[in-house]
Amino acid sequence: MATLTPSPIDAGHPAWRGFLALTARETKRFLKVWAQTLGAPVVTTLLFLAVFVLALGETKKEVGGIPYLEFLGAGLVVMALAQNAFSNSASSLIIMKVQGNIVDLLMAPLPPAALLGGLVAGAALRGLAVAAVVLATMWPIVGFSVPSPLTALAFAALGSTLMAILGVLAGLWAQKFDQMATITNFVITPLAFLSGTFYSVERLPPAFRAVAHADPLFWMIDGFRAGIAGHAEGHTLLGLLALSATTLALWLVTLRLVRRGWRLRA
Repeated sequence: MATLTPSPIDAGHPAWRGFLALTARETKRFLKVWAQTLGAPVVTTLLFLAVFVLALGETKKEVGGIPYLEFLGAGLVVMALAQNAFSNSASSLIIMKVQGNIVDLLMAPLPPAALLGGLVAGAALRGLAVAAVVLATMWPIVGFSVPSPLTALAFAALGSTLMAILGVLAGLWAQKFDQMATITNFVITPLAFLSGTFYSVERLPPAFRAVAHADPLFWMIDGFRAGIAGHAEGHTLLGLLALSATTLALWLVTLRLVRRGWRLRA
């Protein structure tokens, strides 16, 4: 009788077991310090919300026909999601590099796709967990209308995955914490603040508006805002397609780099 080779989609296949084990490790890593990884983003987000409410002095102000608190709240949720998904995968790699135990990960019998998938899945789960906690904490204050929960979930999941892949890319490139801080301070933070988190991009001059519309974080925020608050400044379906295409392209590029061992092997 012929022996059947286990299918790669079988959960018992070594590649899948490795992927699930790495995902579990990455998830446990951020849950161990939940006060820092889940609690701190809630405090930061609520501080942003409080500052803007106090500065405006009028919580009934509207943007695009919805209360400003809903507009701002949706942006803050995605900003927290994006920053934490990026931070998880990037910090995981850079810490292993600096401590010298990256070799343990490389010696494991993990195919490149499973290795990358485990890092990305763990980071994406952290982004989604942070978003869920921030959203739950903010809900009594903001009171989101949620006209399309599936739209909000789709953009949150895609956005978290995209930022997790970007985090792996940054972690591959960086060899020390200073380099990682450079990426965070000069790339991720400006993208987050210039993506329509706090204001409508329609108020920008045409040239800057075009730049904002090309920002992946704008697609994430705009699509999530459409699902959670019923307001979008761009075309939601086009944003979803653009976000999907960008995520796939980044996955393929990063997978190729992982296969080559770029900046992973001495």
